[in-house]
Amino acid sequence: MAKKTIDQIPVENKTVIMRVDFNVPISDGHIDDDRRIQMALPSINSVVHRMGKLILISHLGRPKAKPDAKYSLRPTATRLQELVENKVRFCPFTVGPEAARAAAELKPGEILILENLRFDAAEEAGEKAFALELAAMADIYCNNAFGTCHRNHASMYALPLAMGDRPKVVGSLVEKEIKYLQDVIANPVRPFVAILGGAKVSDKIKVIDRLLSVCDHVLIGGAMAFTFVKSIGGKVGKSLVELEHLELAKQLLARAGDKLVLPVDVRCGEELKEGGHTEVCSVDAIPDHLMGLDIGPATIQKFSAIVATCKTVIWNGPMGVFEIKPFDQGTVAIAEAVANSDSTSIIGGGDSASAIAQFGFEDRVTHVSTGGGASLELLEGSTFAAVDILDDA
Repeated sequence: MAKKTIDQIPVENKTVIMRVDFNVPISDGHIDDDRRIQMALPSINSVVHRMGKLILISHLGRPKAKPDAKYSLRPTATRLQELVENKVRFCPFTVGPEAARAAAELKPGEILILENLRFDAAEEAGEKAFALELAAMADIYCNNAFGTCHRNHASMYALPLAMGDRPKVVGSLVEKEIKYLQDVIANPVRPFVAILGGAKVSDKIKVIDRLLSVCDHVLIGGAMAFTFVKSIGGKVGKSLVELEHLELAKQLLARAGDKLVLPVDVRCGEELKEGGHTEVCSVDAIPDHLMGLDIGPATIQKFSAIVATCKTVIWNGPMGVFEIKPFDQGTVAIAEAVANSDSTSIIGGGDSASAIAQFGFEDRVTHVSTGGGASLELLEGSTFAAVDILDDA
């Protein structure tokens, strides 16, 4: 699935339209976390340092297909200008004569950010006419927005189609995601261990199914573990259980054998709040008045020992409610075990990526995915039409 990259394309005096993921959290006009902008910088700089003209397009939030100041991309232009030496311009339109004029006035080495794609209903509808207007502004299309690669929105699919024979390439973010979430997992150095957490088995049925076929061990943490435990007769108290998926969980356990590893103990509480009473219980003997909210110390030791032996590890989903102490202990311990392991370590986006960053281990793992839903779909073995239609390497 190797695709041609923006670094391989001559861009001097050419206009590149780059789909980025600037869907950053903003409060009162200020960006709370600029990691998505920072992570896009290598491909942005690749264009402007080679004197290309760069148009950046992105969505932000969920506006109701009309302009909304709360979801304007203007703050991202302000922040990007602080991060690069090149001139950054902002246009309060996405398409139309004003946007076309702003694009035409770009000089080599300059950057233009167009307004939020989702201010126009045509973006999520995937409309061809909208894509043709965007395509008319550029000589080259670059997809550097892995987080939306699983969606066939206009900027992701109709736009590269509208480019015709003009170059259609990936940025460094999408290139890395394909390399780690697809290529490394297809041919892992063994032992290969997957760690899956989060609340619901139903969210990760396809991921579990696929990883059981390629991994040496699949470690299950988070609330999803209780559906497995209850399916084989365990007592899980007030813990979260998907009753409609008990039979499926039982079938997965039977098929997996000892490859699928459940917690042996859990840290429980009467309610989900900081500073409340907690106790450690056997995972299959939780009293009726308690709920499991994190993996316990014996499980931490067991999971960490397995991770220490691996050469490839993929982690997607927290081990407990890590936002609330002391139910962060399992997630912190597993993050540290992954960071300390002598392995290719891949963090599959979402809460796992947040946890790795929050606990300070981001620089000690091989790859942190920028996509939540997209990373899950790639782990499931899905392919993305938005990437398939780009130029092959």
